[in-house]
Amino acid sequence: MDELSARAAALVARHPHHARLRRVGTSRAGTPMWLLSVGRGSRHTLIVAGPHANEPVGGATVLRLAERALADPRLTECADTTWNLLLSLDPDGSRRNEGWLSGPYTLGRYFRHFFRPGFLEQPEWLPDGAAGAALPETRTLLDLQDELRPFLQCSLHGVDIGGGFVELTRELPGLDQRVARTAARLGVPRELSPYDTLHWPRLGPAVYRIPPPRRGDLAAAMTEAAVESTWYHPHRHGTVTAVVEAPMWGVSAVEDASPAPDADAALRTVSRTLRHDTRRLAGILARVRPSASAGPDAARLLAPVDDYLLVGPGVADSWDPDIRDGTNRPLPPPDTARLTTLALSGRRVALRTAGLLHQLVTRAGHDPAGALPELDGLIDTWCADYRDGHGARWIPVARQTEYQTRVVLAAFELAAGHPRTAGSRSGEPEWSSEPAVPMHRE
Repeated sequence: MDELSARAAALVARHPHHARLRRVGTSRAGTPMWLLSVGRGSRHTLIVAGPHANEPVGGATVLRLAERALADPRLTECADTTWNLLLSLDPDGSRRNEGWLSGPYTLGRYFRHFFRPGFLEQPEWLPDGAAGAALPETRTLLDLQDELRPFLQCSLHGVDIGGGFVELTRELPGLDQRVARTAARLGVPRELSPYDTLHWPRLGPAVYRIPPPRRGDLAAAMTEAAVESTWYHPHRHGTVTAVVEAPMWGVSAVEDASPAPDADAALRTVSRTLRHDTRRLAGILARVRPSASAGPDAARLLAPVDDYLLVGPGVADSWDPDIRDGTNRPLPPPDTARLTTLALSGRRVALRTAGLLHQLVTRAGHDPAGALPELDGLIDTWCADYRDGHGARWIPVARQTEYQTRVVLAAFELAAGHPRTAGSRSGEPEWSSEPAVPMHRE
C-alpha cells in the first residue's frame, strides 16, 4: 500500500498539469484513501482497485492506466474524459495480505498469508442497501459515484486460481471478442463457466450479465452476489459497471468447452470433497477457538472462517445431482470447463479457511491443540492438487496487469462509443495494442 501511494504521488509530481491526487476518504484503521485523476474532461470513468483484499493486481493496473492516459490524448482530451482511479477500496485488508506480495509466488505462501474480511466487512457490498451502508470505505465509494456519475465504472478483481472473465451491468457488444484476442495474445486462460456467474446470463464467452440485485440470505449473498452492491448503485446515472477479473494462477481447463464424461460422478466427487473438507476444518476450528480467540486480530480472522464454514455445506448440496429438495437451482449443462471451475472453487473454500486458521494459531503464539502440523499438511496437499492435478501455473505480474489494462481500455472504447481506430484490422483500439508482454517477464 505504501508503494502504491508513493508511485501515484511520483506520477503526479512528474505531470502536475495533467494529474491530481486527492484524499477522498479514510479507512476504518485511519488509512487515507486516494483518488488519482488524469485529464480534465466533462465525462468520467471510475476505476476501483482493491475491492477484495487478497486481489492486488488492480493497484498495478490503475498505475498503468494512468500512464496510458497521460501518454495518449485519445483517452482524455479527444474523448472529453477524466480518468478517476481509486488506488484501493480496502486498504486495511490489502495491507494484511502483504506477507506474500514480495514473493516467492507459490500457492502455499499465498494461502498461508491469505486474508479477506468477513462478508459484512467487505466494502463493495450493500447488504442493507446504500442508505444503510456503515463502512467508511463503502460510503467513500458511494459518494464518488454520486459526485462523478461515471459513464464507465470498472471494479478490478483478481481470480486466485482459474481464468479471466468480465461481468457487466449493461451490455457492451463486442467485448467478448476483445477479451478473447487479449487473452490469446497474453497467454491468459478465459474462464468460460465461472462459479461467480453460475446462474447469470452469458453475453459471450467469458463475458456475463450481472442480474439486478435481489434480497436473499447471507449464504445466497456470498455465493450469488444476491444483494445490492456498489456495482449497481450508479446504474441510475447511466453507468455501465465492468467487473474485470484477471487470474493469478491460470488453469487451462477452465476454457475447455468439450463435453465432460460422466458429469454426475464428477459432481458427486466435488460435492463430497467439499463436505468432507468443511467438516474437518470445522473440527480444527473447534479445537483452536478456545486458545486462539484472544490472539491478535482473532475476531477479524474468525469472521471469514465462520462465513466459509457456514456456506460450504450448502454450496456442496447445490452441486450434488443426488440432492433435489426443490430449493436447489438446476445447474447449467456441465462441460469440462464448468466441472473444473467447480472443483477449483470447492478447494478454494477449504484452502482459504485453512490459511486463515493457520494465521489464527500462528498469531496466538501457542498451539495447545496441535493444529499447525495438520493445517500445514492440508495446505501443502491441497496446493499440490492445484499444481499437479489441475496444472495451475503462475501468471507473471506484468502479464496480469497488461491483460486487465487492455480489457479496461476495450470496455472504455465500447462504453464511450468511440469508432474503431482507422487502420486497426483486428478492431482493437490502438492504445491497447502494444506488443504482447514477453512470457518470461515478471
